[in-house]
Amino acid sequence: MSSSPDSTPETRGNLSSRPWFAEWFDHPLYLEVYSHRDSAEAARCINTIIERTQPGNHRPSSINVLDIACGAGRHAIEFARLGYCVTGNDLSPYLLDTARKEAHSCNAELSFTCCDMRHLPAENSYDLIVQLFTSFGYFDSEEDDRRVIRNVSNLLNRNGWYVLDLINPLYLRRNLVPVSLRTVSGLDVREERMLEQNRITKKITIMPPVGEALQFVESVRLYTKEEITTMLAETDLKLDFIAGDYTGAPFNSEHSPRMMLFLRKS
Repeated sequence: MSSSPDSTPETRGNLSSRPWFAEWFDHPLYLEVYSHRDSAEAARCINTIIERTQPGNHRPSSINVLDIACGAGRHAIEFARLGYCVTGNDLSPYLLDTARKEAHSCNAELSFTCCDMRHLPAENSYDLIVQLFTSFGYFDSEEDDRRVIRNVSNLLNRNGWYVLDLINPLYLRRNLVPVSLRTVSGLDVREERMLEQNRITKKITIMPPVGEALQFVESVRLYTKEEITTMLAETDLKLDFIAGDYTGAPFNSEHSPRMMLFLRKS
């Protein structure tokens, strides 16, 4: 899975024609590398979203929630555990299977769909759509990101909420760790981070105790506050608030690690 110098961010990091996110997120080692992501962090994030959007004014079971790029289901399962009517969507069959098993183990009832976020099925509508933990900006084309936002707008009920969680680019630039090394479940993991124009690219090298090293790449488009709000202004989604972290603290362009936008459909 070594990269070629002329590959694009969507295909870099693998020898197949699949884009990096389809290849890497569907690999069993993905969850090993990111095993430090825990349910407590997810619960904090979900509590902030519920407090801000105030769907608690209604019975949770009457609120339809869509978690775009739900991965292994941390956030979707937390919503379901609280009684919301939840659909988790992801492109990775492996992560969805993991999410289903986790939901079953904790008796959480929710639905799952397997779909590219650029082509979300239009037969359902939602009161709350969340896109969390830097699951936006995967594509080479800015038009593809616009397509995702248009899909969200079309799927939302009137007065519904869209919560879009991004990296704060200025904070990232000032706090970038170029190289880190760690050991996870007996695997030596080297992560090299590079800022390339308006993208953050991370090369991940995984060295097992036996056998050859594997390499994967992540590449995400960084949006400034001005850029993303301009893009969102093209829709009927109106910005209500920007949080700077998962506790809901107000966004500060210099000091906030996250840029979590709360938008409401007019």
